[in-house]
Amino acid sequence: MITIKIATTKKDLKAFVKFPFSLYKDSKYWVPPIISQEIETFNRDKNPIFNDAEATLILAYKDGELVGRVAAIINWLEVKNQKQLKMRFGWFDFIDDLEVSKALLNEVNKIGKQHNLEYTEGPVGFSNLDKVGVMTDGFDQISNMITWYNHEYYVSHYEALGYAIEKSYSESKFPFENVKPIFFKKAQELIKRRYKLKALQLTKTSEVMPYADKMFDLFNASYGKLSSFVEITDIQKDYFKKKFISFINPEYIKFVVDENDNMVAFAIVMPRFAHTLQEMNGKLFPLGFAKLLKAKKTSKDVVFYLIGVHPDYLNKGVHAVIFNEYYETFTKKGIIDCYRTPELEDNEAIQKIWKHFFPVVIKRRKTYRKKIT
Repeated sequence: MITIKIATTKKDLKAFVKFPFSLYKDSKYWVPPIISQEIETFNRDKNPIFNDAEATLILAYKDGELVGRVAAIINWLEVKNQKQLKMRFGWFDFIDDLEVSKALLNEVNKIGKQHNLEYTEGPVGFSNLDKVGVMTDGFDQISNMITWYNHEYYVSHYEALGYAIEKSYSESKFPFENVKPIFFKKAQELIKRRYKLKALQLTKTSEVMPYADKMFDLFNASYGKLSSFVEITDIQKDYFKKKFISFINPEYIKFVVDENDNMVAFAIVMPRFAHTLQEMNGKLFPLGFAKLLKAKKTSKDVVFYLIGVHPDYLNKGVHAVIFNEYYETFTKKGIIDCYRTPELEDNEAIQKIWKHFFPVVIKRRKTYRKKIT
């Protein structure tokens, strides 16, 4: 018999966060999250997302043993402003027992029904900066800190429970040696002259911060037309600056501005911390933080996290400026492999900008949807 429990105490929250550590203890591809960061994500006093969203953390027990978890999420900006009557769910992990996954999703459905929502979709997070999708291909590829990993049986559970595919994503990889300056070197010089643009040379985190709010504003403008997009609010900007920017090499953050210092484009690349996070096993202290700092300086693999271009400059070749900047930085750093985070497979524009680098898809993932009954 499956027993459902709503996480209400610190002990419950810790059990929720640490459940995957036992579920994936024998996996060489799963990458643990940082436990303290995961706990903070669900801390209503620290994460400003809770000004506009709510989450119910649900635990499933069988014979007294924790066997599954899910976060039932409502983003009220999405529901009220966009009229998307969606019940989100994420952080969905479970043993290979259909009764467990069914019981958890039934609770999600119940909460959605209580709020007069129309359908559920997941796995997703609170916003577009969170992890997304259940893996459907690429189970023999190591994960990273900004995506979820899951067992192969997850997909069969969605199908058996009547969930339909909502969105499809792919992740790809290409060796840095595939990047040839002939495709962007001359073009970026012409584009900078034509539109009076310049790329900022940043070497310190303190130099990044004055432009960070402009970057988030541009993120909202450039990603606003994508499906399921929920804008980043002003209070969330400060939270994300503190949470993420210290983990990113300042020279891996590229800003392109016009003659009036208005931001035209941005890109964020992160060192690939996968193996370091596996060594840390979720713990920042006593040695984890030092390992992260070392990996930040020495990692030869990078992950392209975000790229955004102002709508007024779309299809004007501004990506060439960004790629030229990264080419020079990565050459100095001796970068070997470049990875891309999940991108919607129907986003043809983003696919086109990478074509000259001959990326190879290494993972696919999907979100699933079901009408609330």
